[in-house]
Amino acid sequence: MSLLPGTNKVILYLAFCILLTGCVKDIDLDQAEKISLSPDLDVDLLIYDISEEYFFRSENNVFQPVIRDTVRLEFLDDDYIQKDLTEVEFYFRHINTFPQGFSHTIKFLSDAGREQILIQYEVAPGNSNNPVTTDYTEIIEENRINLIRNSIQMVVELEAHPNSKEFKGKLEFASTGLFKFDF
Repeated sequence: MSLLPGTNKVILYLAFCILLTGCVKDIDLDQAEKISLSPDLDVDLLIYDISEEYFFRSENNVFQPVIRDTVRLEFLDDDYIQKDLTEVEFYFRHINTFPQGFSHTIKFLSDAGREQILIQYEVAPGNSNNPVTTDYTEIIEENRINLIRNSIQMVVELEAHPNSKEFKGKLEFASTGLFKFDF
């Protein structure tokens, strides 16, 4: 039994039409305002490697146990941070070969120099044969997110805790921020 010429095309066309009209869900365009995106942005904040010479004044070679640096985080002033930021997860990592421990202080400051957020933790001592890693995480949730929005500077302060062992080694530091948004 053979079909008439062109019958296959008609059957194929009808099947295609049925597929196109069979399962269509109504779309309510008024719900477009309810659509939200929640992207995450991972940002490197500050990275450094220091050795013992950073703790000695160059002009007289006198030990100074505290060193500090300030960096501007210009991206904190951007529109999307000011409007849509919902949470930040700061992650700090030290790898220490000094046989001394350190106190680490991080301050987030406003443009006027006012402290917004203070983060403090201890860095464990290590040695050249066995570097010690210290990880620290600080989460800033919605109840404190305005403090990040008000910040533009990050001050990093490191205080050495001298002991009877030779003050020699290397300290590696890396910091990142995982910024979460709701658009």
